[in-house]
Amino acid sequence: MAPSYYFLLAVLLALVACLGNASDPSPLQDFCVADKHSPVKVNGFVCKDPMAVNADDFFKAANLDKPKNTKDSKVGSIVTLINAMELPGLNTLGISLARIDYAPLGENPPHTHPRATEILTVLEGTLYVGFVTSNPNNTLFAKVLNKGDVFVFPQGLIHFQFNPIHDKPAVALAGLSSQNPGAITIANAVFGSKPPISDDVLAKAFQVEKGTIDWLQAQFWQDNHN
Repeated sequence: MAPSYYFLLAVLLALVACLGNASDPSPLQDFCVADKHSPVKVNGFVCKDPMAVNADDFFKAANLDKPKNTKDSKVGSIVTLINAMELPGLNTLGISLARIDYAPLGENPPHTHPRATEILTVLEGTLYVGFVTSNPNNTLFAKVLNKGDVFVFPQGLIHFQFNPIHDKPAVALAGLSSQNPGAITIANAVFGSKPPISDDVLAKAFQVEKGTIDWLQAQFWQDNHN
């Protein structure tokens, strides 16, 4: 085999290896219940002694059938996330779950999950949802969903959900392809960072006056996670 072919093969193998590591690692055992009290720091959680594991490690009385209070949310939504912090048995299994409650005209504002793809299904009501592709196109893919409809948000892309009905709440359930998907709410991160991003930087980025940026940074940027 010519040297150029060896080089091409090495490049292809490297690409496959990178793609294979683009999600939570595959478990190498039946389970690895999170030991949240271990002083050892790893990327995730240390495994609890299997002999000390019981059914309660895989169970949580999460009350996901109960409506959440959205009245105190400035954006009119509450996200109740069940991840490995809440349910230790999820550790290393590469999955988590969220219930999202929306007030009438409430929204889950534009955000990203840096470590997970999300699949969302509407349990009650109507939602206008969408995501935006990366540069340079920034294409919006959006749909109106009704009860029983499903929509997918690709990993890392900015997405949102909005309840367009003025007199009825909505509820959705989301599955996420990571035990800890993370969430970056765009407005909170840009205008509510601590310490704040320079208003010179943001005024240039958004092509507005610095006074507008100062006003936005002075707002109370509230997290809508329960």
